[in-house]
Amino acid sequence: MSALSRRRVLFGGAAVGAGALLTACTSNDPGTGAQVKTAASGDANAAPGQKVTIGFSAPAADHGWIAAITNNAKAQAAAYPDVEFKPVEAGADAAAQRAALSTLIAQKPTVIVMLPWDGKELNAAGLEAMRAGIPVVNLDRAFPSAAAYRLQIKGDNYGMGLAAGQYIGEQLKAKGVTNPIIGEIPGIDSLELTQERTQGFNAALSVYGFKVANRRPAEFTADSGQAAATALLQALPKMDALWNHDDDQGIGVLAAIKQANRSEFFMVGGAGSKAAIDAISADNSVLKATVTYSPSMASSAVSLARLIGQGKGMSDLVELQVPKEITLASETITKANADKYAKLGF
Repeated sequence: MSALSRRRVLFGGAAVGAGALLTACTSNDPGTGAQVKTAASGDANAAPGQKVTIGFSAPAADHGWIAAITNNAKAQAAAYPDVEFKPVEAGADAAAQRAALSTLIAQKPTVIVMLPWDGKELNAAGLEAMRAGIPVVNLDRAFPSAAAYRLQIKGDNYGMGLAAGQYIGEQLKAKGVTNPIIGEIPGIDSLELTQERTQGFNAALSVYGFKVANRRPAEFTADSGQAAATALLQALPKMDALWNHDDDQGIGVLAAIKQANRSEFFMVGGAGSKAAIDAISADNSVLKATVTYSPSMASSAVSLARLIGQGKGMSDLVELQVPKEITLASETITKANADKYAKLGF
């Protein structure tokens, strides 16, 4: 499989909540490191109710974020005694996932949660399920047709760029830097999510009168991050700030920076990996912040799928049903709040 086909579903980092899903607390599952919503006393929604079978499909993990998506979904389903979790393999590409989902649809689960290889290519599978009376929770990779899903829950790629740009702009402004040299290492440039992140970044920087001096795309891997960073550092012998879109590829970026013995700039990451949060907390490298795009959205997707299957709404909303769309916020993790976000690292 090509790097591009493998990475079409990789979205880097972020937000931790979809508003109040349930009146509950968030905890780590000690076995998986997953984020799980656990019931608070007196929460009627969390009490065992109608049996719900949740079908689940996501691509195999070739990236830390994707692995965490599946771990979170499994752990959240296991937290509910009234949920049967029925995962199906997504296969090697969109066609294989479509075939697996058709088999799942024939088994008539109550709800299906899916992170598609490609939203456009799996739109037909969403429509098939919805027409069969099975609500679909579209996780992160959007279907073009609103009729293909009951709920779409996703991260905010444009918001990631905004958050990164705002942090960099504020830091440079506080230092009195008026004409900064700013670098950018995105992921795969052909992906819409990468383009959205860059658009948000540029928009935030423009508020301060700043712009990117040099930009070198990577491929969401440590090796590609190291290669892109090496080229960027050679192109910019002096730099004030750097945004790397993805913390997994950031491992290679930091290795290249260390190898080049460069430390005159600060760096912002993307996604909120455990390694990045630990490095920010230790404050022993150029990495000073990361903007979130959290795989905990999969836990939220399962919790909401359960409510949809039981015909319930969200505890803190007046409406009787779960909303149609939820976009999670991208938050900024710094040394000041790293301890708070450490449990969310993947």
